[in-house]
Amino acid sequence: MSRHLLSAGDLSSDEAIAILDAAKQMHAIQTREVKKLPPLRGRTIVNLFFEDSTRTRSSFEIAGKWLSADVINVSAKGSSMSKGESLRDTVLTVAALGVDALVVRHNASGAVQRIAGWVSCPVINAGDGTHEHPTQALLDAYSLRERLGDLTDRHVVIVGDITHSRVARSNVLLLTTLGARVTLVAPPTLLPAGVGAWECATSWDLDAVLTGKAAGDVDAVMMLRVQRERMGGGLPGGARDPGGVFVPTEREYAIGYGLSPARLDLLAEHAPILHPGPMNRGLEISSVAADSARSMVLDQVQAGVAVRMAVLYRMLAGVDAPALAEASA
Repeated sequence: MSRHLLSAGDLSSDEAIAILDAAKQMHAIQTREVKKLPPLRGRTIVNLFFEDSTRTRSSFEIAGKWLSADVINVSAKGSSMSKGESLRDTVLTVAALGVDALVVRHNASGAVQRIAGWVSCPVINAGDGTHEHPTQALLDAYSLRERLGDLTDRHVVIVGDITHSRVARSNVLLLTTLGARVTLVAPPTLLPAGVGAWECATSWDLDAVLTGKAAGDVDAVMMLRVQRERMGGGLPGGARDPGGVFVPTEREYAIGYGLSPARLDLLAEHAPILHPGPMNRGLEISSVAADSARSMVLDQVQAGVAVRMAVLYRMLAGVDAPALAEASA
């Protein structure tokens, strides 16, 4: 595994599987009364978040603390950047304190890669703009493996706002590395330029994809939220953004691309539903689907801690999964 984790494309199949195997052992720790392990004792990890987050920041914080690292959270609102300090100076100041790893989220695509070039410690990308979110892809793959087993030739359908989704990009990279087939479904206006070069299929017709060429062709469906905050204030055509750039109205989007109870019935019994959150109920996913037995939304949250423990462990302790069993015993 390389010194940084900036992209899901940084991982080979063997490296990704090693992380997922380690995460399975870490996941078992979550059921213990005492959850702490000693391997990162004395290490300091800084969560440097320049964009709001609940799930990712909390899970990285818990992951570091359960590995006995000292974890410090720094946000843009509470940093010297609010006083006009540059990103580079802020990052170099934090790194100069002697930290062992930086976990970075930033609203600009490519910012985390730039940061990795400025510091000597490992950097983990916790989401950069509309670019990538590699640990989210890892936890999604972990959740799918727990439900479906080996992902080779499994068909995963990702539906929603692909243009603004770093989750979609990372999932396409990682799932195809693990041997899965991926289909992206979205209105033409929410498929990014250049998507034809991605290693996946694309479609504008969700119902046609869900029915498939044969019953049970779809093995899993991942719904993505419509990212209003990246659309100039809201869904075009709605009260918040009258521009009509992406989709006409929320209602039309829900009719064409929402996971309704009727579409839920189209899925094979074995096919789970995933959503990276936060969910817009009634828009991209109905409450019936979100709360159904096949929903893995909360499983993904749990998996997030285990996967991020595995990533931190491998990057900072430099130990693979076989040795992990001894550390967690």
